[in-house]
Amino acid sequence: MINYIYSDDNGYHFSSSSNSLQDLDGKDLLCVDLESPSFEEKSIVEEYFDITFLSWHKAEEIESSSRYSENGEVVRANSNFMRVVDGKFGYTPVSFIIKNKILFAYHSEKTNGFYQVYERLVGQPSMDFTGWYVFLTLLDVRIDFDADLIEFVGREINAISQRIRFKQELEERLILEIAKLQEATMLLRENIVDKQRVMSSILKSRRFPEDDKAQLRMMLKDAGSLIDHTAFSFERLDFLQSTLMGLIDLDQNKIIKIFTVVTVIFSPPTLIASMYGMNFRFMPELTWKFGYPFCIFLMISSSLLTLVFFKRKKWL
Repeated sequence: MINYIYSDDNGYHFSSSSNSLQDLDGKDLLCVDLESPSFEEKSIVEEYFDITFLSWHKAEEIESSSRYSENGEVVRANSNFMRVVDGKFGYTPVSFIIKNKILFAYHSEKTNGFYQVYERLVGQPSMDFTGWYVFLTLLDVRIDFDADLIEFVGREINAISQRIRFKQELEERLILEIAKLQEATMLLRENIVDKQRVMSSILKSRRFPEDDKAQLRMMLKDAGSLIDHTAFSFERLDFLQSTLMGLIDLDQNKIIKIFTVVTVIFSPPTLIASMYGMNFRFMPELTWKFGYPFCIFLMISSSLLTLVFFKRKKWL
């Protein structure tokens, strides 16, 4: 699918096309977004605008030259967009090209970022926006989305903290939930750092409009604060994990303690029963009328004395 944002005398518009861009003639184009494009759609855009998108392998490389580069009138940038599908965190690599003040984007998964950019443009007074502004606004939208995800992770951490505090659930599933949030926080941190690298490169560029660099610096500060927040989330998750493991160990120790006490309490009666179970010829109690009740009394008394001893030592 090919999405594009353009302006005319009636304002800004967001449209989609499957295989043609001929209806864009005469319109002030700001952005062309290739969302899960077919080979034909990709070829149409490359031929129509005389550009070449990077391969997915090249777009996913972490080298600085692969994240941002300038060649003549063409500026290339690559970034990752976070997404959540069925509660699972992941990211989609997005390749950007800016040529003739038009932003081109190429990605294999659906994102709502470009439509959100369009909604921001509609709310703006009539101005001469370009693809540079769209790119900057798109990064700002994605930073806001990352912030929302961090807040979501924070709420999940609070929920787990409450469950641990009131001991509602101390089991393996809770440990797996904490590990899942740790992985999500790690992905968020990597994603924000990736945007920082792109924005830092843009800030050094002479092609980027000077009027927008103040906003870019504010976005860098926002990204830095989000990184600090992810670090705080990591600390909270580590603390919860340590607390949970400590509580689980305490519960296990209590169970082992109960088994130990039961074993010790029944040890004296077992000893007594073993003694009178020996096959010696001379055992006076065998012919004694009260021998059996005496043995029962000894076994019960020994258990009670052991229990009282544990109570006085406060081991129970």
